[in-house]
Amino acid sequence: MKAFLDDRQRAHDPKHFMANGTRLPNPEVPQRVEILKTAAEAAGCAFEAPGDAGLGPIAAVHTAEYLTFLRTIHARWQRIEGASDEVIPNVHPASRTDSYPRSAVGQAGFHQADTACPISGETWQAAYRSAQTAIAGADAVAKGARAVYALCRPPGHHAFADLAGGFCFLNNSGIAAQRLLARGLRPAILDVDVHHGNGTQGMFYARGDVLTVSIHADPVRFYPFFWGHAQERGTGAGLGANLNLPLARGTGDEAYLATLDTALERIADFDADAIVVALGLDAHEDDPFQGLAVTTRGFTRIAAAIAATGLPLLCVQEGGYVSDALGGNLTAFLNGIQGG
Repeated sequence: MKAFLDDRQRAHDPKHFMANGTRLPNPEVPQRVEILKTAAEAAGCAFEAPGDAGLGPIAAVHTAEYLTFLRTIHARWQRIEGASDEVIPNVHPASRTDSYPRSAVGQAGFHQADTACPISGETWQAAYRSAQTAIAGADAVAKGARAVYALCRPPGHHAFADLAGGFCFLNNSGIAAQRLLARGLRPAILDVDVHHGNGTQGMFYARGDVLTVSIHADPVRFYPFFWGHAQERGTGAGLGANLNLPLARGTGDEAYLATLDTALERIADFDADAIVVALGLDAHEDDPFQGLAVTTRGFTRIAAAIAATGLPLLCVQEGGYVSDALGGNLTAFLNGIQGG
């Protein structure tokens, strides 16, 4: 199975994030890369380094204003007397239509949704290389590859067109879907991360040319809280092109697989000819976030069901955090793709 990885992604090494009012060690650590790489190789993946397609494919779904912010904010932040090593917002606008400030502090609040996306001096380059990894995967699918794994880190599905959040800065799955669309394909994004892909939803919510489907822990009491509810169906040209399938906390394999059938039926009705799988492995029963209870064997069954569609697949790495089960879950999933 073809796979892509840019080792420069490891440079992003966030130290902390805030949860429940507490400063905690950040779980989105460089160690994830080594665990996931080893696990993918165990499933027969042969890694290549992606090329550099430039900023254009990223700017196709992210605003220029936001990309300028990501590129420059850390250097600007460090000029503030007493500033922290990482850019972490402490004030936010009430609306996206509020005035856009000139100050670094104000812009951080405008472009960072929460305190779980700290920006260091290495963040922009790592996020850029993560996006290039997804772009390379999309290009391989467009050229005829049936299944590709893109080891993207930092992840992307909580990033909106102009907003970072939840460990995410550039929306790799969204960038890949747009790249496939530009290559003449009709893509669907299937997000199996335990958290709703709110950034992906927001990016395509008013569009009907990319289908977005997310299976996730019910956000009524789970991150990202404000998005991911079943009534969110899209708007304007995108009405009916967004499907959220929230599950009760602790849902296991059988109920998950039944829900996946619904997701795959919608993808078939959209007449997609490629699927971008936003591959979170944090739905596992032993993941630190404890949202769902999918087993390692369950990941094989989920992957086999997706592969049974017969559509070309691009698996873009999203969540899945350091635990004894992380590597085995990826191996199980990729084996399911190839076996299916």
